[in-house]
Amino acid sequence: MIEKAPKINIDNSQIFSKAYINLTQKFNDSSINRIEKDYLYWDKVKYLEYKGNLSVQDLWEYIKHRRFNRQKSLYFNEKKRLWCHYNINDFLQQKLHYLDFNFGAGLQKEQLLSDLQKEQYLNNALMEEAVFSSMIEGATTTRVKAKEMLRKNRKPKTHSEQMILNNYNTIQYISEQKEEDLTIEKIFELHQLVTENTLENNAIGSFRKTNDVNIVHQITGEIVHTPPNFEELSDLMSSFITFFNHNPKENFIHPIVKASILHFLIGYIHPFVDGNGRTARAVFYWYLLKNGYWLTEYLSISRVIMKSKSQYEKAYLYTEIDEMDITYFIHYQVKVLVRAFEELKEYVAKKKIEEKEMLKFLKHDDINERQATVLFKLEKKATKYFTVKEIENTFNITNQTARTDIEALVEKGFLQKKAINKKSFHYWKGNNFDTTFL
Repeated sequence: MIEKAPKINIDNSQIFSKAYINLTQKFNDSSINRIEKDYLYWDKVKYLEYKGNLSVQDLWEYIKHRRFNRQKSLYFNEKKRLWCHYNINDFLQQKLHYLDFNFGAGLQKEQLLSDLQKEQYLNNALMEEAVFSSMIEGATTTRVKAKEMLRKNRKPKTHSEQMILNNYNTIQYISEQKEEDLTIEKIFELHQLVTENTLENNAIGSFRKTNDVNIVHQITGEIVHTPPNFEELSDLMSSFITFFNHNPKENFIHPIVKASILHFLIGYIHPFVDGNGRTARAVFYWYLLKNGYWLTEYLSISRVIMKSKSQYEKAYLYTEIDEMDITYFIHYQVKVLVRAFEELKEYVAKKKIEEKEMLKFLKHDDINERQATVLFKLEKKATKYFTVKEIENTFNITNQTARTDIEALVEKGFLQKKAINKKSFHYWKGNNFDTTFL
């Protein structure tokens, strides 16, 4: 699927010297910077226009030597069965600093998210992440219907809805466990959560027991990755757990870089029959939270991945085809985090405008922020109805508080109550809504 680059002999100092001397003199060439900025592979490099008389093969050789000179190798078990290498250039350093500043600065949380709305932001982000992580794996539904299912606490009706509910439960589990170390048992528990009622029971929460699992291209059917032998899984995953839990000073890896490597490894090792992608994203999410990147909870990382799914898949392929240079995958993951943060800022800005529009509801006697949000949604969509469970899930409050909020709006005539059965009710726009607020 991807053209393999020309073989570069790093030990061939004569050719390296020629490429290095000539291209170093043109170091400011924009094509060199672009290659470094986007960490391009040969299939893109060969089409670039650049200054100088050297061939594109010489250009690629120069790039490979530059990367080799700053690379760091990682081995994940004593037998060195699985290894990779990566290098951090200036462009990646800048992005990592940007994420460190915005994800880890305590004051930024208060500046970005108001106390009144942060729980609502968090609940919305958890739902978004659950929906899009499932869509990446083939779930077929709309985000509106999926989020409505979660808010109303409706039982899933389809395989896709079950996947979304599983991911939602998994993210909540990680939020509760984020301070804990990872263990094999917790990896199994993660897998059980993301695959519940979607796999045969003997495949849930256990490593695969055969080698008949390959990664194939969805259109051509071509095998693009063959995972390690299942007999090696116990050793590989034990090393994976050690790698997750320890980041010694003498061999320190930046947490975002390490989270990206962990994500890649689950996909590469492919320890389960199915659900590896969802498990990998869950591990990535867990590691960032464990290492103080609190804002991760408020991001919809999988939504960004879904929009660039082809790049996500290629990041895996580039790594494997280019001698396990995992920098391709790290670059992609960092780009995703930056974009997810930018989308959060856009979302918050929109919500700030909505908060101003809700002031007319808050000015009314005895209307709290949650009730004002309900009334604001009704103003935007007059045909919308609410349930007590939806209010409870949206605002992360108790059932009694949700019931008190919504019944108070019924008493004022802003909502009307319609019985669905002996126990359940829907709440629609009431007769006093238009006369009071419009």
